[in-house]
Amino acid sequence: MFSVLTGLRVIEGASFIAAPSCALYLAQLGAEVIRFDMIGGGPDRNRWPATPEGASFYWEGLNKGKKSVAIDLSRPEGRALATDLITAPGPQGGLFVTNFPAEGFLSHQRLSAKRADLVTLRVMGWPDGATAVDYTVNAAAGYPLMTGPVASDAPVNHVLPAWDLVTGAYGAFALLAAERHRARTGEGQEVRLPLSDMAVATMGNLGQIAEVLDTGADRQRLGNDLFGAFGRDFRTADGRRVMIAAITPRQWTGLLKSLEIAPVIAELERSLDVTFENDEIARFRHRDVLFPIVEAAIARRSLDDLAPAFNANGVCWDRYQTVRTAVTTDPRWTENPILSPVAHPSGRTYPTPGSAASFAALPRHAAMPAPRLGQHTDEVLATVLGLSGQQIGQLHDQGIVAGAA
Repeated sequence: MFSVLTGLRVIEGASFIAAPSCALYLAQLGAEVIRFDMIGGGPDRNRWPATPEGASFYWEGLNKGKKSVAIDLSRPEGRALATDLITAPGPQGGLFVTNFPAEGFLSHQRLSAKRADLVTLRVMGWPDGATAVDYTVNAAAGYPLMTGPVASDAPVNHVLPAWDLVTGAYGAFALLAAERHRARTGEGQEVRLPLSDMAVATMGNLGQIAEVLDTGADRQRLGNDLFGAFGRDFRTADGRRVMIAAITPRQWTGLLKSLEIAPVIAELERSLDVTFENDEIARFRHRDVLFPIVEAAIARRSLDDLAPAFNANGVCWDRYQTVRTAVTTDPRWTENPILSPVAHPSGRTYPTPGSAASFAALPRHAAMPAPRLGQHTDEVLATVLGLSGQQIGQLHDQGIVAGAA
């Protein structure tokens, strides 16, 4: 946690990954993020992974450091209360992150009628409002048909929801850009960020749109081969698997030195009339003859023998390991300063990340726990909306709001 955004107040009305992760990043940099949910929780309240008792690690992970308000949004009084929170006065308020539909009671047009300088960041599926999630956008973009075994034609879904995560990070950047514009001009606005637009922008930024239009063909599947450079998984003599990527000249020459195969590669270069050291494309094009040489050299040695040689010679590599192994035995994870032990509402205490970025001029504070659903209802209604204890009590009595669950 860092204090670079201290003073900003962001209201979040969202579920699933993209929009909540956007607000999470803002909270980790010091913004006050107030999340409102239906009493009893929204559609992502109990998503897996979860404890055997049903407490969602997923929900805890995406809502660390936020304040939680529980409101009955099915009632006009509850919707009015959420609107009041979003449009509450204050020079550093009026920032709203959501993935609710563009129309309805949380439309920017309706909200901005109560606060003209409101900034809304709205995460969407498709620009026309059609529903989508990360995995359906990924299917439409073509990535599952570029991924997987060479000989297969079955799509391969990625375990990482990349478009959600990229959209969340880009959304935080876009919201702050709009806030900076407001500080300069006094103008509020709605920023719409569809997952599909994030996908097509990324495809274009990586040259993949130009590639298929220029060649007239889709990229062939490569299995575990790295596209456009030398890289793949290899098995050591003791049955361990390592990933090696030789993209730069230094990484390539370090690999040859570590494996003591420079003379063999030099002879291959003469026969092919190429020089691999400064030509990553040549290494990719001739991977079918390079891979067996590297594969045989690695297969002769154990990981304990290879690791020191790789490290001494600047090889870009790592061993394959399970998540459990990574987070319990690998000091690069277990001793990472962005992690600190935090007790969460699930009743579990576990290493919890703060900001992924480190600010050299600022102290890093420990990560914060996720709230209990509705934990801050009374506090927020009093401090943000200025409601009295009697007014808040009446809202509880009427079932319009709820406290910690």
